[in-house]
Amino acid sequence: MSGTAADDGHADLGSHDSFLNGPPHATFARLRAEDPMHWSDWSGGKGYWSVTRHADILELNRQPDLLSSARGIRMEDQTYEEYLARRTFQETDAPEHMETRMKVAKAFSKPVIAQFEGVIRDLCGPILDEALAKGTFDATKDIARQLPMRMLGRIVGLPDEDLPWLVEKGDTLIANTDPDFTDHVLDKMTTDEFRMMPFNSPAGAELFVYAKDLMRRKAEAGDTTGVLPLILQPGPDGSVLPEHEFRNFFCLLVAAGNDTTRYSIAAGIHALAHDPALLRQMQAGDIWDTAPDEIIRWASPTLYFRRTATRDFDYHGKRVREGDKVIYWWISGNRDEAAFAEPFRIDLARAGNRHMSFGQGGPHVCLGMWLARLEVRVLFQELARRIRTIEPAGPHRYLRSNFIGGIKELPVTVTLN
Repeated sequence: MSGTAADDGHADLGSHDSFLNGPPHATFARLRAEDPMHWSDWSGGKGYWSVTRHADILELNRQPDLLSSARGIRMEDQTYEEYLARRTFQETDAPEHMETRMKVAKAFSKPVIAQFEGVIRDLCGPILDEALAKGTFDATKDIARQLPMRMLGRIVGLPDEDLPWLVEKGDTLIANTDPDFTDHVLDKMTTDEFRMMPFNSPAGAELFVYAKDLMRRKAEAGDTTGVLPLILQPGPDGSVLPEHEFRNFFCLLVAAGNDTTRYSIAAGIHALAHDPALLRQMQAGDIWDTAPDEIIRWASPTLYFRRTATRDFDYHGKRVREGDKVIYWWISGNRDEAAFAEPFRIDLARAGNRHMSFGQGGPHVCLGMWLARLEVRVLFQELARRIRTIEPAGPHRYLRSNFIGGIKELPVTVTLN
Protein backbone atom coordinates (compact mmCIF):
# COMPACT_ATOMS: atom_id res chain seq x y z
CA MET A 1 0.00 0.00 0.00
CA SER A 2 1.29 3.45 -0.86
CA GLY A 3 0.36 6.13 1.69
CA THR A 4 1.97 9.50 2.20
CA ALA A 5 4.98 9.90 4.47
CA ALA A 6 2.83 11.62 7.09
CA ASP A 7 -0.18 9.32 6.71
CA ASP A 8 -0.50 7.45 10.00
CA GLY A 9 -4.02 6.26 9.21
CA HIS A 10 -5.61 9.31 10.83
CA ALA A 11 -5.04 12.05 8.25
CA ASP A 12 -7.32 15.09 8.27
CA LEU A 13 -9.26 14.57 5.02
CA GLY A 14 -10.55 18.12 5.16
CA SER A 15 -7.01 19.51 4.90
CA HIS A 16 -5.46 20.04 1.49
CA ASP A 17 -2.05 19.56 3.06
CA SER A 18 -2.92 15.91 3.79
CA PHE A 19 -2.77 15.31 0.03
CA LEU A 20 0.56 17.02 -0.71
CA ASN A 21 2.33 13.67 -1.08
CA GLY A 22 -0.58 11.96 -2.77
CA PRO A 23 -3.82 10.58 -1.33
CA PRO A 24 -3.65 9.38 2.31
CA HIS A 25 -4.38 5.76 1.41
CA ALA A 26 -3.67 4.38 4.88
CA THR A 27 -6.39 6.59 6.30
CA PHE A 28 -8.89 5.52 3.66
CA ALA A 29 -8.02 1.84 4.25
CA ARG A 30 -8.61 2.25 7.99
CA LEU A 31 -11.97 3.94 7.42
CA ARG A 32 -13.10 1.26 4.98
CA ALA A 33 -12.24 -1.41 7.55
CA GLU A 34 -13.35 0.30 10.77
CA ASP A 35 -15.71 3.19 10.13
CA PRO A 36 -17.16 3.29 6.58
CA MET A 37 -19.62 6.07 7.48
CA HIS A 38 -17.30 8.40 9.34
CA TRP A 39 -18.09 11.82 10.81
CA SER A 40 -15.41 14.53 10.80
CA ASP A 41 -15.55 17.96 12.36
CA TRP A 42 -13.96 20.49 10.03
CA SER A 43 -12.12 23.72 10.73
CA GLY A 44 -13.23 25.12 7.37
CA GLY A 45 -16.96 24.96 8.04
CA LYS A 46 -19.64 22.45 8.91
CA GLY A 47 -18.50 18.88 9.47
CA TYR A 48 -19.10 16.07 7.00
CA TRP A 49 -19.65 12.34 6.61
CA SER A 50 -17.09 10.30 4.65
CA VAL A 51 -18.28 7.31 2.60
CA THR A 52 -15.23 5.22 1.68
CA ARG A 53 -16.38 1.75 0.55
CA HIS A 54 -17.00 1.10 -3.14
CA ALA A 55 -20.32 -0.69 -2.58
CA ASP A 56 -21.63 2.04 -0.27
CA ILE A 57 -20.71 4.86 -2.65
CA LEU A 58 -22.42 3.01 -5.49
CA GLU A 59 -25.56 2.40 -3.42
CA LEU A 60 -25.89 5.96 -2.16
CA ASN A 61 -25.01 7.51 -5.52
CA ARG A 62 -28.09 5.79 -6.94
CA GLN A 63 -30.34 7.73 -4.57
CA PRO A 64 -30.27 11.38 -5.70
CA ASP A 65 -33.62 11.95 -3.99
CA LEU A 66 -31.93 11.16 -0.66
CA LEU A 67 -28.58 12.80 -1.34
CA SER A 68 -28.83 15.92 -3.44
CA SER A 69 -26.30 17.63 -5.72
CA ALA A 70 -28.26 20.87 -5.60
CA ARG A 71 -26.47 22.34 -2.59
CA GLY A 72 -22.89 22.13 -3.87
CA ILE A 73 -20.47 19.37 -4.83
CA ARG A 74 -17.41 20.50 -2.88
CA MET A 75 -16.75 20.43 0.84
CA GLU A 76 -16.94 24.21 1.20
CA ASP A 77 -20.11 25.76 2.59
CA GLN A 78 -22.05 28.20 0.43
CA THR A 79 -24.96 30.49 1.05
CA TYR A 80 -27.97 29.82 -1.17
CA GLU A 81 -27.21 33.09 -2.97
CA GLU A 82 -23.65 31.91 -3.71
CA TYR A 83 -24.91 28.51 -4.85
CA LEU A 84 -27.32 30.07 -7.36
CA ALA A 85 -24.63 32.36 -8.73
CA ARG A 86 -21.96 29.67 -9.09
CA ARG A 87 -23.79 26.47 -9.96
CA THR A 88 -23.45 24.41 -13.13
CA PHE A 89 -25.60 21.48 -14.17
CA GLN A 90 -23.35 19.33 -11.96
CA GLU A 91 -24.98 21.07 -9.01
CA THR A 92 -28.60 20.43 -9.99
CA ASP A 93 -31.01 17.54 -9.52
CA ALA A 94 -33.71 16.08 -11.76
CA PRO A 95 -35.44 17.23 -13.83
CA GLU A 96 -33.27 20.33 -14.28
CA HIS A 97 -30.04 18.36 -14.50
CA MET A 98 -31.28 16.08 -17.27
CA GLU A 99 -32.80 18.95 -19.28
CA THR A 100 -29.43 20.70 -19.42
CA ARG A 101 -27.46 17.51 -19.89
CA MET A 102 -29.51 16.36 -22.85
CA LYS A 103 -28.68 19.52 -24.79
CA VAL A 104 -25.03 18.48 -25.06
CA ALA A 105 -25.15 14.73 -24.42
CA LYS A 106 -25.12 13.78 -28.11
CA ALA A 107 -21.97 15.80 -28.72
CA PHE A 108 -20.19 13.72 -26.05
CA SER A 109 -21.74 10.35 -26.96
CA LYS A 110 -19.55 7.34 -27.74
CA PRO A 111 -20.20 7.27 -31.52
CA VAL A 112 -19.64 11.01 -31.92
CA ILE A 113 -16.45 11.00 -29.84
CA ALA A 114 -15.14 7.96 -31.75
CA GLN A 115 -15.00 10.16 -34.85
CA PHE A 116 -12.30 12.24 -33.16
CA GLU A 117 -9.75 9.42 -32.97
CA GLY A 118 -7.89 10.62 -36.03
CA VAL A 119 -7.86 14.19 -34.74
CA ILE A 120 -6.48 13.05 -31.39
CA ARG A 121 -3.80 10.94 -33.04
CA ASP A 122 -2.77 13.86 -35.24
CA LEU A 123 -2.52 16.07 -32.15
CA CYS A 124 -0.49 13.50 -30.21
CA GLY A 125 2.26 13.21 -32.81
CA PRO A 126 3.72 16.73 -32.59
CA ILE A 127 3.15 16.93 -28.82
CA LEU A 128 5.10 13.72 -28.19
CA ASP A 129 7.81 14.34 -30.76
CA GLU A 130 8.60 17.78 -29.32
CA ALA A 131 8.68 16.52 -25.71
CA LEU A 132 10.56 13.28 -26.33
CA ALA A 133 13.27 15.03 -28.36
CA LYS A 134 14.36 16.75 -25.12
CA GLY A 135 15.30 13.42 -23.52
CA THR A 136 14.56 14.75 -20.04
CA PHE A 137 11.46 16.85 -19.44
CA ASP A 138 8.40 17.49 -17.26
CA ALA A 139 5.83 14.99 -18.55
CA THR A 140 2.90 16.79 -16.94
CA LYS A 141 3.74 20.12 -18.55
CA ASP A 142 5.04 18.90 -21.91
CA ILE A 143 2.68 15.97 -22.59
CA ALA A 144 -0.22 15.55 -20.16
CA ARG A 145 -1.22 19.22 -20.20
CA GLN A 146 -0.96 19.62 -23.95
CA LEU A 147 -3.37 17.05 -25.38
CA PRO A 148 -6.50 17.88 -23.34
CA MET A 149 -5.87 21.57 -23.92
CA ARG A 150 -5.78 21.16 -27.68
CA MET A 151 -8.75 18.79 -27.75
CA LEU A 152 -10.69 21.31 -25.70
CA GLY A 153 -10.34 23.72 -28.59
CA ARG A 154 -11.68 21.15 -31.08
CA ILE A 155 -14.66 20.05 -28.98
CA VAL A 156 -15.71 23.47 -27.75
CA GLY A 157 -14.79 25.36 -30.92
CA LEU A 158 -12.11 27.71 -29.60
CA PRO A 159 -9.27 29.51 -31.38
CA ASP A 160 -5.92 27.74 -30.94
CA GLU A 161 -4.21 30.96 -29.90
CA ASP A 162 -6.56 31.33 -26.92
CA LEU A 163 -5.98 27.86 -25.47
CA PRO A 164 -2.88 28.43 -23.29
CA TRP A 165 -4.55 31.38 -21.57
CA LEU A 166 -7.79 29.46 -21.10
CA VAL A 167 -6.06 26.46 -19.56
CA GLU A 168 -4.07 28.74 -17.27
CA LYS A 169 -7.36 30.20 -16.04
CA GLY A 170 -8.85 26.73 -15.72
CA ASP A 171 -5.90 25.74 -13.54
CA THR A 172 -6.48 28.79 -11.38
CA LEU A 173 -10.12 27.77 -10.95
CA ILE A 174 -9.86 24.07 -10.21
CA ALA A 175 -6.52 24.20 -8.35
CA ASN A 176 -7.57 27.17 -6.25
CA THR A 177 -6.00 25.62 -3.14
CA ASP A 178 -2.49 25.39 -4.59
CA PRO A 179 -0.26 28.49 -4.44
CA ASP A 180 1.55 27.34 -7.59
CA PHE A 181 -1.64 27.98 -9.57
CA THR A 182 -3.33 30.95 -7.91
CA ASP A 183 -2.58 34.04 -5.84
CA HIS A 184 -5.98 33.63 -4.17
CA VAL A 185 -5.54 30.37 -2.26
CA LEU A 186 -8.99 29.37 -1.05
CA ASP A 187 -8.13 28.34 2.51
CA LYS A 188 -5.30 30.83 3.03
CA MET A 189 -7.03 34.17 2.53
CA THR A 190 -10.40 35.84 2.40
CA THR A 191 -11.90 35.48 -1.07
CA ASP A 192 -15.32 37.01 -0.36
CA GLU A 193 -14.83 39.43 -3.23
CA PHE A 194 -15.20 36.51 -5.64
CA ARG A 195 -17.82 34.49 -3.77
CA MET A 196 -20.27 34.75 -6.69
CA MET A 197 -17.69 33.44 -9.16
CA PRO A 198 -17.11 29.75 -10.00
CA PHE A 199 -14.79 28.11 -7.45
CA ASN A 200 -14.71 31.43 -5.54
CA SER A 201 -11.89 32.55 -7.87
CA PRO A 202 -11.07 35.78 -9.75
CA ALA A 203 -10.34 33.63 -12.80
CA GLY A 204 -14.07 33.01 -13.01
CA ALA A 205 -14.65 36.70 -13.68
CA GLU A 206 -12.07 36.71 -16.48
CA LEU A 207 -13.59 33.60 -18.06
CA PHE A 208 -17.05 35.16 -17.80
CA VAL A 209 -15.87 38.10 -19.90
CA TYR A 210 -14.15 35.78 -22.40
CA ALA A 211 -17.24 33.54 -22.80
CA LYS A 212 -19.53 36.50 -23.44
CA ASP A 213 -17.20 37.93 -26.05
CA LEU A 214 -16.66 34.52 -27.66
CA MET A 215 -20.38 33.94 -28.16
CA ARG A 216 -20.80 37.45 -29.56
CA ARG A 217 -18.07 36.79 -32.10
CA LYS A 218 -19.54 33.38 -32.97
CA ALA A 219 -22.99 34.89 -33.48
CA GLU A 220 -21.65 37.66 -35.71
CA ALA A 221 -19.77 35.10 -37.83
CA GLY A 222 -22.66 32.63 -37.94
CA ASP A 223 -20.34 30.06 -36.37
CA THR A 224 -22.25 27.10 -34.86
CA THR A 225 -19.26 24.76 -34.38
CA GLY A 226 -18.52 23.10 -31.05
CA VAL A 227 -20.79 22.31 -28.13
CA LEU A 228 -21.38 25.86 -26.86
CA PRO A 229 -24.26 26.72 -29.22
CA LEU A 230 -26.02 23.52 -28.12
CA ILE A 231 -26.22 24.64 -24.50
CA LEU A 232 -27.99 27.83 -25.58
CA GLN A 233 -30.82 26.02 -27.37
CA PRO A 234 -34.29 26.59 -25.83
CA GLY A 235 -35.62 23.83 -23.62
CA PRO A 236 -38.94 21.99 -24.15
CA ASP A 237 -40.77 24.88 -22.47
CA GLY A 238 -38.99 27.48 -24.58
CA SER A 239 -36.76 28.67 -21.75
CA VAL A 240 -33.07 29.34 -22.34
CA LEU A 241 -30.15 29.02 -19.97
CA PRO A 242 -29.57 32.26 -18.05
CA GLU A 243 -26.39 34.08 -19.04
CA HIS A 244 -24.59 33.46 -15.74
CA GLU A 245 -25.35 29.71 -15.92
CA PHE A 246 -24.04 29.54 -19.48
CA ARG A 247 -20.83 31.21 -18.34
CA ASN A 248 -20.58 28.78 -15.41
CA PHE A 249 -20.97 25.91 -17.87
CA PHE A 250 -18.15 27.38 -19.96
CA CYS A 251 -15.92 27.59 -16.88
CA LEU A 252 -16.73 23.95 -16.12
CA LEU A 253 -15.74 22.87 -19.64
CA VAL A 254 -12.45 24.76 -19.46
CA ALA A 255 -11.50 23.51 -15.98
CA ALA A 256 -12.91 20.00 -15.54
CA GLY A 257 -12.68 19.14 -19.23
CA ASN A 258 -8.95 19.69 -19.16
CA ASP A 259 -7.55 18.95 -15.71
CA THR A 260 -9.00 15.51 -15.04
CA THR A 261 -7.69 14.00 -18.29
CA ARG A 262 -4.34 15.74 -17.77
CA TYR A 263 -3.86 14.14 -14.37
CA SER A 264 -4.98 10.72 -15.64
CA ILE A 265 -2.28 10.91 -18.32
CA ALA A 266 0.31 12.10 -15.78
CA ALA A 267 -0.54 9.22 -13.42
CA GLY A 268 -0.19 6.75 -16.28
CA ILE A 269 3.22 8.12 -17.30
CA HIS A 270 4.32 8.04 -13.65
CA ALA A 271 3.31 4.37 -13.49
CA LEU A 272 5.26 3.58 -16.68
CA ALA A 273 8.36 5.28 -15.29
CA HIS A 274 8.26 3.12 -12.16
CA ASP A 275 7.29 -0.22 -13.74
CA PRO A 276 8.97 -1.11 -17.06
CA ALA A 277 6.67 -4.12 -17.47
CA LEU A 278 3.76 -1.77 -18.15
CA LEU A 279 5.50 -0.28 -21.17
CA ARG A 280 6.19 -3.76 -22.53
CA GLN A 281 2.50 -4.62 -22.10
CA MET A 282 1.51 -1.52 -24.04
CA GLN A 283 3.98 -2.31 -26.79
CA ALA A 284 2.56 -5.82 -27.09
CA GLY A 285 -0.72 -4.12 -27.87
CA ASP A 286 -3.32 -6.56 -26.50
CA ILE A 287 -4.55 -4.50 -23.54
CA TRP A 288 -6.11 -1.46 -25.18
CA ASP A 289 -9.70 -2.46 -24.44
CA THR A 290 -8.96 -2.36 -20.71
CA ALA A 291 -5.90 -0.14 -20.20
CA PRO A 292 -7.63 3.29 -20.38
CA ASP A 293 -10.07 2.49 -17.59
CA GLU A 294 -7.32 1.04 -15.43
CA ILE A 295 -5.16 4.13 -15.88
CA ILE A 296 -8.13 6.33 -14.99
CA ARG A 297 -8.95 4.15 -11.95
CA TRP A 298 -5.35 4.39 -10.84
CA ALA A 299 -5.32 8.16 -11.29
CA SER A 300 -8.73 8.93 -9.70
CA PRO A 301 -8.26 12.59 -10.63
CA THR A 302 -11.49 13.75 -8.98
CA LEU A 303 -10.98 12.63 -5.40
CA TYR A 304 -14.51 13.17 -4.17
CA PHE A 305 -17.91 14.71 -4.81
CA ARG A 306 -20.14 15.98 -2.05
CA ARG A 307 -23.88 15.43 -1.67
CA THR A 308 -26.31 16.86 0.90
CA ALA A 309 -28.91 14.80 2.79
CA THR A 310 -32.50 15.79 1.97
CA ARG A 311 -33.89 13.98 5.02
CA ASP A 312 -32.71 12.05 8.06
CA PHE A 313 -31.58 8.48 7.46
CA ASP A 314 -29.51 5.74 9.11
CA TYR A 315 -26.47 4.15 7.50
CA HIS A 316 -23.95 1.77 9.06
CA GLY A 317 -25.51 2.49 12.44
CA LYS A 318 -25.03 6.26 12.10
CA ARG A 319 -27.78 8.87 12.02
CA VAL A 320 -27.37 11.25 9.10
CA ARG A 321 -29.41 14.42 9.50
CA GLU A 322 -31.16 16.50 6.86
CA GLY A 323 -28.70 19.12 5.59
CA ASP A 324 -25.60 17.08 6.49
CA LYS A 325 -22.78 17.01 3.96
CA VAL A 326 -21.91 13.51 2.70
CA ILE A 327 -18.62 13.01 0.82
CA TYR A 328 -18.23 10.20 -1.70
CA TRP A 329 -14.50 9.49 -1.75
CA TRP A 330 -14.02 8.12 -5.27
CA ILE A 331 -10.30 7.68 -4.57
CA SER A 332 -11.09 5.32 -1.68
CA GLY A 333 -13.67 3.35 -3.66
CA ASN A 334 -11.08 2.88 -6.41
CA ARG A 335 -8.66 1.26 -3.92
CA ASP A 336 -11.27 -0.88 -2.14
CA GLU A 337 -9.96 -4.43 -1.67
CA ALA A 338 -13.54 -5.72 -1.69
CA ALA A 339 -14.12 -4.36 -5.20
CA PHE A 340 -10.73 -4.83 -6.89
CA ALA A 341 -8.17 -7.63 -6.71
CA GLU A 342 -4.83 -6.10 -5.70
CA PRO A 343 -6.15 -2.53 -5.95
CA PHE A 344 -2.72 -1.01 -5.28
CA ARG A 345 -1.29 -2.68 -8.38
CA ILE A 346 -1.96 -1.21 -11.81
CA ASP A 347 -3.23 -4.05 -14.01
CA LEU A 348 -3.66 -2.91 -17.61
CA ALA A 349 -5.59 -6.11 -18.40
CA ARG A 350 -8.03 -5.68 -15.51
CA ALA A 351 -11.43 -6.91 -16.70
CA GLY A 352 -14.81 -5.82 -15.38
CA ASN A 353 -13.27 -2.62 -14.06
CA ARG A 354 -16.08 -0.92 -12.12
CA HIS A 355 -13.99 2.06 -11.10
CA MET A 356 -15.67 5.18 -9.77
CA SER A 357 -13.67 7.91 -11.51
CA PHE A 358 -16.61 8.88 -13.72
CA GLY A 359 -19.14 8.93 -10.88
CA GLN A 360 -20.76 5.71 -12.06
CA GLY A 361 -24.14 4.67 -10.77
CA GLY A 362 -25.78 8.05 -10.49
CA PRO A 363 -27.35 10.63 -12.80
CA HIS A 364 -24.18 12.74 -12.81
CA VAL A 365 -21.97 10.18 -14.56
CA CYS A 366 -19.20 12.09 -16.32
CA LEU A 367 -20.31 13.65 -19.60
CA GLY A 368 -16.78 13.48 -21.00
CA MET A 369 -15.96 9.88 -20.11
CA TRP A 370 -15.78 8.63 -23.71
CA LEU A 371 -13.48 11.49 -24.66
CA ALA A 372 -11.24 10.85 -21.65
CA ARG A 373 -10.96 7.14 -22.46
CA LEU A 374 -10.14 7.87 -26.10
CA GLU A 375 -7.53 10.52 -25.29
CA VAL A 376 -5.83 8.24 -22.76
CA ARG A 377 -5.80 5.27 -25.14
CA VAL A 378 -4.45 7.14 -28.15
CA LEU A 379 -1.85 9.08 -26.17
CA PHE A 380 -0.37 5.94 -24.63
CA GLN A 381 -0.50 4.02 -27.91
CA GLU A 382 1.51 6.77 -29.56
CA LEU A 383 3.88 7.12 -26.60
CA ALA A 384 4.55 3.37 -26.33
CA ARG A 385 5.55 3.02 -29.97
CA ARG A 386 8.03 5.90 -29.73
CA ILE A 387 10.07 5.02 -26.63
CA ARG A 388 12.30 2.19 -25.49
CA THR A 389 12.58 3.22 -21.84
CA ILE A 390 11.16 5.82 -19.47
CA GLU A 391 12.50 6.53 -15.98
CA PRO A 392 12.05 9.11 -13.22
CA ALA A 393 14.43 12.07 -13.52
CA GLY A 394 13.73 13.55 -10.09
CA PRO A 395 10.99 13.82 -7.48
CA HIS A 396 7.43 14.41 -8.61
CA ARG A 397 5.03 16.85 -6.93
CA TYR A 398 1.31 16.61 -6.27
CA LEU A 399 -1.36 19.28 -6.29
CA ARG A 400 -2.24 20.76 -2.94
CA SER A 401 -5.88 19.71 -3.08
CA ASN A 402 -8.26 17.22 -1.51
CA PHE A 403 -10.65 17.68 -4.47
CA ILE A 404 -8.52 17.22 -7.60
CA GLY A 405 -5.70 14.69 -7.31
CA GLY A 406 -2.81 14.95 -9.69
CA ILE A 407 0.91 15.08 -10.27
CA LYS A 408 1.68 18.68 -11.21
CA GLU A 409 5.39 18.10 -11.86
CA LEU A 410 6.72 14.84 -13.30
CA PRO A 411 10.36 14.88 -14.46
CA VAL A 412 11.22 11.85 -16.61
CA THR A 413 14.00 10.69 -18.91
CA VAL A 414 13.30 8.66 -22.05
CA THR A 415 15.26 6.77 -24.66
CA LEU A 416 13.67 6.54 -28.09
CA ASN A 417 13.10 3.54 -30.31
